[in-house]
Order: sequence, then structure tokens, then C-alpha cells
Amino acid sequence: MFAVVEAGGKQYKVKESYVIKVELMDVSVGEKVKLDSLATFGGKKKDAVLQRQSSAVTAEVVARCRNDKIIVFKKRRRKNYRRKIGHRQELVVLRVLKVG
Repeated sequence: MFAVVEAGGKQYKVKESYVIKVELMDVSVGEKVKLDSLATFGGKKKDAVLQRQSSAVTAEVVARCRNDKIIVFKKRRRKNYRRKIGHRQELVVLRVLKVG
């Protein structure tokens, strides 16, 4: 059985024991988090939707980390305008404990 959850403005397809990286949340390492499930799939028919918006996914916070650096470079030709900015997104690593 798997579910589609939303975290940090993005949607993730998860099963039990999956490890996902989501955008920063206000949680500490070892804490349990409930994510609202948009849809839960499974059962005898593989493409059957069991529940919609009534189940939740329980996950545990494994770690907090930062993503790779993204370079943003702006330039306007012939105007001597150059800007180089770097950005590293902070992430939370979650391990899915229970679906549904």
C-alpha cells in the first residue's frame, strides 16, 4: 500500500520504510510527524483508491541537512552588470513508519 502526501509544497509517493527529503520543517531529530495523505492506494486492485484525505502518514525525522548549492548568475550584456548568488536549501530527512 502506498500514499501520496504533500510536504513543503511538493507531493511525494511513499510506502512504509521509504526515506524522503522534504523542505525545512520546524521539527527536531527523532520526533514523529504526521503528514496528511492526499490519496491512499493499495489492496487487491493495484490501481484502486482506498481513501481520500481521511488517512495520515506517520514519519520519523532522521536528520536535518542542506541540499547542494545552486548558483544564480544574473548578467546584462554591455552594462557591466553581473551578480553571482549561491543558495543552499535546508532539508529534513524523513523515514515513513506507517501508511494509513
